[in-house]
Amino acid sequence: MSVLLVEDDPLIREFVVEALREAGYHVIHASTGEEALEWCKRRAADVLVTDVRLTGQVDGWQIAERCREHDPELPVIYATGFSPSTPRPVPGSRIVKKPFQPDEIVRMVKELGQRRMSPE
Repeated sequence: MSVLLVEDDPLIREFVVEALREAGYHVIHASTGEEALEWCKRRAADVLVTDVRLTGQVDGWQIAERCREHDPELPVIYATGFSPSTPRPVPGSRIVKKPFQPDEIVRMVKELGQRRMSPE
């Protein structure tokens, strides 16, 4: 199973990528919303994990909305610290507050990914 991780903080990105890879996931990582949208167009991931506030013009809310246009069932996990914007998560998504432990993300990816992969 593959995970698209969008995080502009290199240290957080490195810790989460490492935790997900150790758990056996294929990880694609992006540092900007624009880069993430390119991956979404390819439907390259089974789960999206995105920071809400990112450098650049595209935030985490927009990434999830646009990725869901290409893949309506894509599981989404938002990571957020303080955000002045009003939350607008896509249906069925999860929100994790920063600071978080990478294992928390791994647990959520496993849960949402299993739900997606299992036949209804």
